Amino acid sequence: MTTEAPEAPATAPPATHAGHEAGSPEHRRVVLALFAAGIATFVLLYSTQALFPLLADDFGVSRAASTWSLSATTAGLALALLVVGPVSDRVGRTRIVHLSLAASTLVAAACALAPTWPALVGLRALQGVALAGLPAVATAYLREELHPSTQARAAGLYIGGTAVGGMAGRLVTGPVAEVAGWRWALAGAAALGLGCAVVVRLLLPPSRGFVPAGAGARAALRRARLAVSDPALLALYAVGACAVGAFTAVFNTMGFRVEGAPFHLGLGAASLLFLVYPAGTVGSALAGRLADRWGRRAVAPVGVLLALAGLALTLSDRLAVVVTGVAVLTAGFFVVHGLASGWVPARAHAGRVAAGQAASFYLFSYYLGASGFGALAAHLWASDGWPGVTVLAASLLLAGGLLTLALRRLPVLAAASAGVPTLAAGGPAPRR
Repeated sequence: MTTEAPEAPATAPPATHAGHEAGSPEHRRVVLALFAAGIATFVLLYSTQALFPLLADDFGVSRAASTWSLSATTAGLALALLVVGPVSDRVGRTRIVHLSLAASTLVAAACALAPTWPALVGLRALQGVALAGLPAVATAYLREELHPSTQARAAGLYIGGTAVGGMAGRLVTGPVAEVAGWRWALAGAAALGLGCAVVVRLLLPPSRGFVPAGAGARAALRRARLAVSDPALLALYAVGACAVGAFTAVFNTMGFRVEGAPFHLGLGAASLLFLVYPAGTVGSALAGRLADRWGRRAVAPVGVLLALAGLALTLSDRLAVVVTGVAVLTAGFFVVHGLASGWVPARAHAGRVAAGQAASFYLFSYYLGASGFGALAAHLWASDGWPGVTVLAASLLLAGGLLTLALRRLPVLAAASAGVPTLAAGGPAPRR
């Protein structure tokens, strides 16, 4: 069977560093460090999601308003990415990662001490700004430091780490909050983030394949223009926004659904729903392996179909079926996100676009989708219940699915001898 031509780099990496190959000690250190960094980032990012009902009651705000403790964070992160990504193209990746993890841990500790609701929301927005460093540079770092034959797989493992972090954040905060209150829950999340930050400091190898981008405002504007001039990159940005919008819509409101009829779950029991997150880790890692073999264009639509199937199962009134549906939805979402987030820097590099800039635009769209659609879902829950949330999520997944199919028709970039990108032999990527 014909396989997809890879997005080939338009320029060769530094002659002294061809990329760490699978099985080498450096490769293992990179993968383990970014796995731990992904855990830290998403523990801190989603630490309040399981606490929405408790925060609403403690601060006297509505259920819909309580979701702003997460939406403010994702909004702050989205805006910061527009700055951090271009900065990383100039100053390097590892410095940004270490600074981001240290700052976000400090802000997380401050969140546990927030005296008022506006103070908590403001600190959570600052948390998003502090967290921006890792997602802004992770996939670009993987492309620069690892051998091309392992990049999609490693990106899948990194996204798997973010899935573990998302699960751990909810599992730490939910049960702790039920016993000791939400402040101790957020303090526990901060402690877990600190532990992961120490692991990253000890393991992450310094950059060897990083090449600084040109300095100056004109060069930065040129990089930004290039990052929004490729239809494939624009489609990938939109895929990320649609996929995470659907995923966040479900998880932002699922806690409200299971605390009421016919389920009547307490906060600790409801937080156990997040045990489905390993399905995301498995899905992302497996999708990376399949993409290394068959191509991202072939695998991405399968992730959308999985997510839609899982969403349909959540309409059931049987708890076991709902949990199964959430697990399938999670697996499908992480297949799509894992592939798209690794695809962006590969495509950008092939088109002579700064990888950090392109990754920042992808993640800006991604977290803007999480913030906007997550907040919208809370209002739909208040007005239309679970059917309203389901319609929103299904619409977003269908839009993302159509975009993944459109990507199959766009040409693959390959390097010409002079370093100018051209269409790969055979024109458009093969359709399967």
